[in-house]
Amino acid sequence: MWRGGAIASSAARALRSRMLGDPVHHPSTAILPIPSARAASSAPSAASPAPIVAEAAAASVAVSSGARSASDVLRHYGACYWELSKARLSALVVATSGAGYVLGSGSIVDIAELCYTCTGTMMVAASANTLNQVFEIKNDAKMKRTMRRPLPSGRISPVHATMWATTVGAAGTALLACKANDLAAGLAASNLILYAFVYTPLKQIHPVNTWVGAVVGAIPPLLGWAAAASEVSLNSMILPAALYFWQLPHFMALAYLCRDDYLAGGYRMLSFADPTGKRTAWVSLRNCLYMLPLGLFAYNWGLTSEWFSFEASLLTTGLAIGALSFVLAPSHKSARRMFHGSLLYLPALMAGLILHRLPNEQKEHNHIHQTSEIAGVLRGTELWDEEEGGRQKREDAKHSRRAQSRPPVAYASVAPFPFLPVPVYVSPQAHEF
Repeated sequence: MWRGGAIASSAARALRSRMLGDPVHHPSTAILPIPSARAASSAPSAASPAPIVAEAAAASVAVSSGARSASDVLRHYGACYWELSKARLSALVVATSGAGYVLGSGSIVDIAELCYTCTGTMMVAASANTLNQVFEIKNDAKMKRTMRRPLPSGRISPVHATMWATTVGAAGTALLACKANDLAAGLAASNLILYAFVYTPLKQIHPVNTWVGAVVGAIPPLLGWAAAASEVSLNSMILPAALYFWQLPHFMALAYLCRDDYLAGGYRMLSFADPTGKRTAWVSLRNCLYMLPLGLFAYNWGLTSEWFSFEASLLTTGLAIGALSFVLAPSHKSARRMFHGSLLYLPALMAGLILHRLPNEQKEHNHIHQTSEIAGVLRGTELWDEEEGGRQKREDAKHSRRAQSRPPVAYASVAPFPFLPVPVYVSPQAHEF
């Protein structure tokens, strides 16, 4: 019996191995062990966080790369707009415009309107400088100091730059018209046209472009004065005149220092026909001498106190000495010395004007006149109110007397007709209509 059981068990093992395969000799056909229910239920939960974490990591990488690309784009175009606007030159224009506004104001300076005027001036100046570079792409590409600008280097397209200039210029002019006055907005628009469409092409035609550019630089302080005083008067010409005469020695020195670069760019400057530099130096000295009496004019016309005339004379004499050294020995050293002196002269002159300024008499007169008109209107309103109040009191007294003269209601309802309704008394004034 034991032997028969052993034979049966061996036969069963052979049959099972034949059906399922031997895991040692037939590993490919071996059946893996069936996992338990607990293991089967816990396996997906252990493997499922991996795809979710990977997907979240990919999303965070995409967001960070998108934010980085957006910041790169903003940084790129911001740098391009900064260079197209010639921000430092535009800041100088804004400074002269702000100085003109302060000089044209009365005893009180409207800070909000000053900020609006400076902002509008900055936007219009940025537009003009951008259009200047749009028209001079080929010229700038030939010059060492300008070939890395956004347009010649290809960092921004001319169409994009033109759209930027148009948008900023229109917005700046509209801001001046809304927050200052039409005179200031008109001066800003005319200066933009003069700089972009007259001075810019003239640079390639005739050396007179330097004098036209000096007119462009003299308009911003007049714009600031017009924004403050709503008019242009004789004493408003002091700072514009100083800027006009100052620009000529400043640009003559620059044209002498960059003569070869301007020649390569195709610009017509006075220094091209002046190989010795004597003529260029004499133009600088002559315009420095023109500035000497401006301090005295500012005092005589009531723009500043007498101290400014003394200080302005000292500053202008120092600049004229630099121009004289340029005349006596034309060289890069003397031209550079005069150029650096002109950079120091202008802020010192504007600071003296603002420090010693006297309130604009016409602005004060207009303010007093407006105040008196407002006070007169208010006084008239008070008198009218008093008169109306007295008339109303007299009418009330008259009505009270009429009410007292009426018969009492009880008098009308006595016998012999106590059942009749109370009569309605009509005011005697109703018969007058």
